Amino acid sequence: METTPAVCCHSDGSTRYPTPLDAVLRRLRCPLCDAAALQRNTDTLRCPAGHSFDIARQGHVTLLPGRRRHRGDTAAMVAARESFLGQGHFGALRSTITAFAVEHTPRQDGLVADLAGGTGHYLGAALDALPGAWGVILDLSVAALRRAGRAHPRAAAVGADMWQPLPLASRSTDVVLNVFGPRTPAEIDRVLTRDGIAIVATAGADHLRELRGRLGVVGVDARKADRLRHAFAGFTAVARQQVRWRLALEPGEVRALVGMGPSAHHVDGDHRDRVLARLPRIVGLTAAVDVVVLRRDATRGAG
Repeated sequence: METTPAVCCHSDGSTRYPTPLDAVLRRLRCPLCDAAALQRNTDTLRCPAGHSFDIARQGHVTLLPGRRRHRGDTAAMVAARESFLGQGHFGALRSTITAFAVEHTPRQDGLVADLAGGTGHYLGAALDALPGAWGVILDLSVAALRRAGRAHPRAAAVGADMWQPLPLASRSTDVVLNVFGPRTPAEIDRVLTRDGIAIVATAGADHLRELRGRLGVVGVDARKADRLRHAFAGFTAVARQQVRWRLALEPGEVRALVGMGPSAHHVDGDHRDRVLARLPRIVGLTAAVDVVVLRRDATRGAG
């Protein structure tokens, strides 16, 4: 007989859960029903209508409304990202996001959701700084989810499509992180608590410009900031930081940087290899990222 894992309490009265997935379960919703809650039965999640979602051996669960049309990042892209970010090259950005999460979160013990969060690199740091909070990494890539389950002891990993309705309950999330990933502002608005915040990080106009020039990759849209403001018209920007630093990378690190992002899809492999083969021993690159904290207007709607 299948049973729901027991929920226990610490001596201080705080709740102890068997897994992070159990901790965030009440915030999750069936992607096939209209806001139906989910219950756990050992190795599956089920909704009242009978829709069932298997929990993978690594601990993640995929909540998609049907067959996935896209696969997300490949295993090679995920491995490159984990290798590159693990060396601390984007530490300035990670530190900025973490500081903003601590300074602006409406509560210290809420839920932090990382949209298109990949391996959970940024969420893990935020949870370290918010010891009472739980986290959920939402990503489409199975390869990323397998690694995301190890990102932090208080982080669950859930398969989801950022262009579809998020499998999160309305007004369930205190902090949404969105770092270089796709986003649907209406869904962010829906899942945030009435005083919740979104921390959005986007590439600046000259981010990695030297590398983009060598590879022939299209530059960053100069209107990106304006489009972001328009998309989040119902939010107030309460903080903003232009994070700029200089990268000194060896050719192998540049290869990982190229391999972890969209260029892995859009740059011809032979051309990429020729460019990388001609790199000097140390490559200097500009890193420029715009980070904004957006607070939902608590007076807008009670839903």
